[in-house]
Amino acid sequence: MMGGFGSFGGFGWIGMVLNLIISIAVIIGLILLVVWAVRRFSGSNYQSGIQSPGSQSAKEIAQARYARGEISREEYQQILSDLIH
Repeated sequence: MMGGFGSFGGFGWIGMVLNLIISIAVIIGLILLVVWAVRRFSGSNYQSGIQSPGSQSAKEIAQARYARGEISREEYQQILSDLIH
């Protein structure tokens, strides 16, 4: 016998409840880790709302680059005129 202390390391019901809470927290943590990993490595950007470059037109890409300051106004206008012709 255990000398009257019961199971759960001598903590009785408190030990059982703490063990249950810790076990549930570990399971939830593992589930969240798997969900995060799947979203991270699947290449999807559902939450951020960012469209993939394949779904944007050339004009939209040029507008976004101009808005971010990656290209100058002259380069932007040149791209637009090239797209028209």
